[in-house]
Amino acid sequence: MKKYLILIILLSGFVFQAEAGNPDRQGQAGAYELLLNPWSRSAGLYGVGIGHVQGIEALRINPAGLSGINKTELSVGHTFYLQGTDIGLNALGIGQRIGENGVLGMTLMSVDFGAIPVTTTAQPEGVGVDYEPLFFNLGIGYAHQFSERISVGFTTRLISEQATSDVSATGVCFDAGIQYHTGGLRIGISLRNIGTPVRLRGSGLAYETFSPASDLNPVNGNESYTAETRIKAFDLPSVFNIGGGYDFKFANDSQRLSFMLAFTSNSYTRDQFGAGMEYAFNEMFMLRVGYRYEDGILDDSQRTNVHTGLAAGATIQVPLGKGSDSKFGIDYSYKSTNPFNGTHSIGIRLDI
Repeated sequence: MKKYLILIILLSGFVFQAEAGNPDRQGQAGAYELLLNPWSRSAGLYGVGIGHVQGIEALRINPAGLSGINKTELSVGHTFYLQGTDIGLNALGIGQRIGENGVLGMTLMSVDFGAIPVTTTAQPEGVGVDYEPLFFNLGIGYAHQFSERISVGFTTRLISEQATSDVSATGVCFDAGIQYHTGGLRIGISLRNIGTPVRLRGSGLAYETFSPASDLNPVNGNESYTAETRIKAFDLPSVFNIGGGYDFKFANDSQRLSFMLAFTSNSYTRDQFGAGMEYAFNEMFMLRVGYRYEDGILDDSQRTNVHTGLAAGATIQVPLGKGSDSKFGIDYSYKSTNPFNGTHSIGIRLDI
């Protein structure tokens, strides 16, 4: 069974790769909030820990890592996305071990755009009314640990976008991933955001117009009627991730230094290469740094990404009582941007 699951994910990735990484398709997909990571620990590594990510954050990177939850995990996070734009990401997650080898997890992420003035062609400065778009996605995932070395995970995610009170879109996508651990070596593969096209619908797309007079209808011409703008369905921003790394432990295993490499193939933008490093002292204090490169990111005239590639973060994690396996952690991460003042994330995690 393990061999078949690995083969299916690998073949899916190779098929996906045949159509991915085309910069000419930039901006032709929708639901790009699926590519935003609201979790601080993995964001501080720029998401390159495909084989390392553990816990509820794994549902955003590689769902196989959900199997790293020992009993119960609660996580909350907030991201100041592109500081200065007043856009925020809110995240809530819970994971629960089921039986000896299974873990069930649920995450909810919403995008806070703030209040946006309503404008019209006649009143481009605003009509005195604001509206607040509501974008969120709800993910339910399951991971199974087949052995100490191999874990497999799957996620089903509901996508909801309400641009205005009368225009919205809904859809469903799926993620799958696998992790392989042996000694200090960690390898991961994930396929994310695979789903059917999504279309905006609602009464807000309707408008009043007039029928022209014609030879067949010379009297009743210019009668008003309601028409609807036809919106083309948009595809989801699917990605294929593959990565690996190695953990070096020293000083009687009290310190750890992890190195990671990753490759991300995007269906509607440029492919990306990433590297990261994390240092941990007694798994209580952690520092991490990551960098993600894509073609043109070093040239302002060629760059198509507001994030410029550098990320960093830190974690403080303490046990809840002497000899207790329960832990409480606070995480922070930063991503450099141009323009704006960076993307900042903060999160709280409770393992009980």
